[in-house]
Amino acid sequence: MGHLNTPDTPGTSVRGRPRARRRRMKRHSSSTLHPTFQGRRIPAYNLLSSQDLIRIEDQADWILDTIGVEFRGDRTALDLFQQAGARIDGERVRFEPGQARELCSTAPEEFDLYGRDPMHTVRLGGDNVVLMPGYGSPFVSDLTCGRRYATLEDFRNFVKLAFSTPALHHSGGTVVEPTDVPVNKRHLDMMLAHLTLSTKPFMGAVTAPERARDSIQMAGLVFGHNVMERHAVMQGNINVNSPLVYDHTMSDALRIYAGANQCVCVSPAIFAGAMGPLSLTAVAAQTLAEAMVGIALTQLVRPGCPVVFGSFHSTMNLRSGALTFGSPEANLATMALTQLGRRLGVPVRSGGGQMTASNAPDGQAMQDSTGAMWATLLSGAHQVWHAAGWLEGGLVMSYEKFIMDVDHCGAMLKLLQGFDTDEETYGRDAYLEAGPGENFLSTSHTLRHYKTANFEPQISDAGTYEAWVENGSLTADQRATARWQQLLDDYQQPEMNPDIRAALEDFVAERKAAMPDEWY
Repeated sequence: MGHLNTPDTPGTSVRGRPRARRRRMKRHSSSTLHPTFQGRRIPAYNLLSSQDLIRIEDQADWILDTIGVEFRGDRTALDLFQQAGARIDGERVRFEPGQARELCSTAPEEFDLYGRDPMHTVRLGGDNVVLMPGYGSPFVSDLTCGRRYATLEDFRNFVKLAFSTPALHHSGGTVVEPTDVPVNKRHLDMMLAHLTLSTKPFMGAVTAPERARDSIQMAGLVFGHNVMERHAVMQGNINVNSPLVYDHTMSDALRIYAGANQCVCVSPAIFAGAMGPLSLTAVAAQTLAEAMVGIALTQLVRPGCPVVFGSFHSTMNLRSGALTFGSPEANLATMALTQLGRRLGVPVRSGGGQMTASNAPDGQAMQDSTGAMWATLLSGAHQVWHAAGWLEGGLVMSYEKFIMDVDHCGAMLKLLQGFDTDEETYGRDAYLEAGPGENFLSTSHTLRHYKTANFEPQISDAGTYEAWVENGSLTADQRATARWQQLLDDYQQPEMNPDIRAALEDFVAERKAAMPDEWY
């Protein structure tokens, strides 16, 4: 274990594994990385050897050949797999060893995800890292109002906060569930918020086929459907109903996004001992098997469709049945799955960013989150979900935790970039100015670089104890309250063509008027 240079990248000959068919990378006209992150320079840590990975891949093939995966209620998907040579038995699909992997081979290794502002276009794959906020919480909390059901105002607030911080590169998807809006209409308000309050990439709705189509239609009003035919501007998150089931809602949404050439993230969700066997090896193999089948389907719908190999895995407290996050076992699985995704030759979404089961933005929350984030980023994952705000195993988005996490994200991004060793960095002129026994605070070299030399956290307090007491003895979460409130006060909405905005608002109004309110 601990191999930094294991030959497990696509196209590399690995003993016992045929050389993968080379694919053209889907390179678009240009890609502007976020100015705060110019690419990973610390190499990914490879936990497993090539032989270990081959054995896991063989187990994934065994699952797909012997057990198979069910597509419930989606005859179109079953027909596509049958035409591709898979074995169909009712709603179950089985594959010959290596067949699912081969079907995935047309997916791009890297691709651009376009932002409404080109400055916020990001690249998925390669040495890039894309961070985004939490996803799917029905509750929010803050130190002033406590824990409560999330509203549309909360959703908009978190879109604004994600837009306002350079440490996040993506607006997210269902950052929180706006429970004051009918279930069947929420996606329209969420899409409107992503498209008008931010210019960063975002995720659309997947909870019903018509909601997926609405999301693509709204994106088309902003970016142009002709642009979307050539470029990905949004993502759809497809959760596998682990173990080994795709329900028709997810597979329908998958086919809709793939057909529109928009990015599909396929995310098995395995809690060891519940949705799969208890061992990490089994979790890794089953995750790979389930993900390959979803990625294969995207390529049958549209060869070259951009995809992300995702995972959402965790351990359980085997005494109580409660889910745990940030555990060493889950973090090890994250590292193994990133290696497997890189060998598959597609961008990888980590199992989790700063996740925790803690009920408050406290020491446990940050300990869990730091462990999960370290494993995720060192593994070489390309996209990190739940990088900010997560509490209570995902039930809650915390305003304070969001700010604390964003500070940690900024520090981690600075770490991943390493440091330069060019001529300027040696500071020889500073030695000539200061000399032995003198300080360097006023040298020209210090004055040239003091603004950018060090990462500056927004809520940490490095002052003396006396100064801390004099300022109110505020803890980190209390300082975070002031920070998120200030960010919302300072927020400035990005410009948008008035005609496009009017078209979006008209679309939302017309779609809402055409459907009754459904609260469940």
